[in-house]
Amino acid sequence: MTDAWFAGADPTNPSTGATRVREGRADAPEDWPAVAVETGFADDETDYYATLREATLTAAREAVAERERADDKQLAHAVRAMDDAERTANELAERVVEWAGTLYEDVPRGLDGVRDIAGRTPETAAEERVVSYASRAVDLLDERDDLRTFIEERAPSVAPNLSEMAGPVLTARLISLAGSLERLAKVPSGTVQVLGAEDALFAHLRGHASSPKHGVIFTHEFVRGTRPSDRGSAARALAGKLSLSARVDHYSGEYRDELHEELAKRMDAIRARAEDEDEDAEDDQ
Repeated sequence: MTDAWFAGADPTNPSTGATRVREGRADAPEDWPAVAVETGFADDETDYYATLREATLTAAREAVAERERADDKQLAHAVRAMDDAERTANELAERVVEWAGTLYEDVPRGLDGVRDIAGRTPETAAEERVVSYASRAVDLLDERDDLRTFIEERAPSVAPNLSEMAGPVLTARLISLAGSLERLAKVPSGTVQVLGAEDALFAHLRGHASSPKHGVIFTHEFVRGTRPSDRGSAARALAGKLSLSARVDHYSGEYRDELHEELAKRMDAIRARAEDEDEDAEDDQ
């Protein structure tokens, strides 16, 4: 039997059976337990199902590991790590500056202050601890910058259209929030529009708040740089093209100029409308 899942597999090695489970095909169903016993693959039906269970579990573990190693998953992990590094560095900075203020005069505030403190030469045991603590925060800031560089270098090869349209970091955030590039490609544009605004969306669904106009895509210049009354339109336009870009990136990986040209035209129309309305308002005055 060349089309049985166990054809050519070693019953004592689940990995060989897992490969057959993942890659094998059969033209028609058969009484596989009986065939397995007849061909000597299994001692009996119980042995067959035990071997099948091990093979399918191994196949599932291998598939999960392969999926987690995929480039889009690496982008998601990288952007989460970057955000963690920045958040932790900011928390450490507050403590460092407060502590250093008791030991030094004219301590700069914020992250600049941390770098300043980390570069000082301690003269007392307390100063040594403060400088060391500041150095840890600076290490985190450097790691944040390295992670950003990694994202900026890898995102264009993983999602060329999304990276061009949203920028590498926002692309990584969208993939992270969706779970994967495949999931991002399969959700409707309305979902893309509010990714990152889940708390506000749930509050709206409970009747405690208005519907959010945008989520993390607010950081895009097309949304953030548009006047508040037109941000809903801008967010919908951007989300629609981002959704199309995700599908193209996932299913073909080809860069398409027309996607970006269409979005630029749509945004020009939205902003031109805003300018016309502003001019009419001035005329009325």
